[in-house]
Formats: sequence, structure tokens, C-alpha cells
Amino acid sequence: MSPERYQRLKQTLDHRQLDLTVVMENVHKPHNFAAIVRSCEAVGVAQAHAMVRDGRMSKHIHTSAGSSKWVNVDSYNDIDEPFNKLRTQGYQLLTAHLDDSAVDFREVDYTKPTAIVMGSELHGISDHAAKMADQSIVIPMMGLTESLNVSVATALILFEAQRQRQAAGMYNKCQIDPNTYAKTLFEWCYPVIAKHCNEKGLPYPELDEDGYLPSKALG
Repeated sequence: MSPERYQRLKQTLDHRQLDLTVVMENVHKPHNFAAIVRSCEAVGVAQAHAMVRDGRMSKHIHTSAGSSKWVNVDSYNDIDEPFNKLRTQGYQLLTAHLDDSAVDFREVDYTKPTAIVMGSELHGISDHAAKMADQSIVIPMMGLTESLNVSVATALILFEAQRQRQAAGMYNKCQIDPNTYAKTLFEWCYPVIAKHCNEKGLPYPELDEDGYLPSKALG
């Protein structure tokens, strides 16, 4: 762990948006799942949610391993579970879905706690999820193409959310409480040692200002 890498990890944590998330409803293809998780990480999403049937979750997580180190992904068997959880926490639920009430995705206020719900590659959002959502959003098309790849569409919506949040100064103040911040930072910096501490029930050693372990922890 170099001081430069340590500062980069701290800066990344400082920008994490705890009230912006993505819910994937039956995103079947591992490469799309991985691309969505990468986009989440790129805009500072700390937690994503996925409802995947037929036991595909482990394959999806394996495929997205590079990005899922930085983004936690909770899995569910039923779309009602993440919807109820997020609604209780005050999120607006936005489904990428064309219906009579759908609005241009750029017209939404993403500075509110927001969950962006993306559907499967073939069928899109289920009727049930669409009915449970607060608002449907669409990406306007000017050509012959009727829809975008689900990972591309997710990226467009997430980066609009980032644009709005950046303009509102929401990336300028860390949203993570000090204890969670220190724990997450240590796990990012020293995952092997963190695993050992967890297995042995030991507290994490405190890092110095450059991210180095105390000498006694190395002994």
C-alpha cells in the first residue's frame, strides 16, 4: 500500500453516495451485470441491489469481481424485497420503462434519495415492478433504435444523477459515518489482513496518515 494509493482510496470513499442506488430486476447476462456494477462504482454508488432467479447470482458476482470489490451488491429472490426496503428508507423508485406516465430521464431530481430500477434484457421491467414504482423514466430516441442495451441505459441515467449531484455539491461532503469509513478503508487497503482479523475476532489495526500498518501489526 503506497501513500498515493491510500489517498486515492480515501478520496473514493469521500465521494460515495449512500442515497443513490441501482436495482436490477432479472438482468440475465453476466457481462451486463458487470457493466452496471462498474457504472455504479464510477459515479460513487456504494450499494446496489439485484433480483436474480435460477441461482445465477454467484456467476454474476464472479464476472463483476473487479468492481464488486468496491460496490456491495445485495441479492433478493423477489422484487418486493428491495422495493419495500428502499421505500422505507425514503427512496424514490424510478423504473426505466415506457408507459403513459413516463418522463424524460433528465427531468427527474436525482438529488433526492433515488433507486434506479433496470429490467431484464429481453422483457425489461415487469408489470408488477412498474406498478410499484413512483415514476417511469425513458431515454428519448431520435433514430430507428427502439431501446439501448441495459448497461448502456443504466450508465446514461447514473451519469445524469452524478451531474445533478455534483452541481448541488453533494460530492463535496463525505456521507459515511467515521466508524464505517475506517472499517471500509482498512478492508479496501488490506483485505487479507481484514479477513484474518474477522476470522479471529480481532479489531482492525489503526493505519497511520499514509495508510501504513503499525509495526506491531506486522510483527
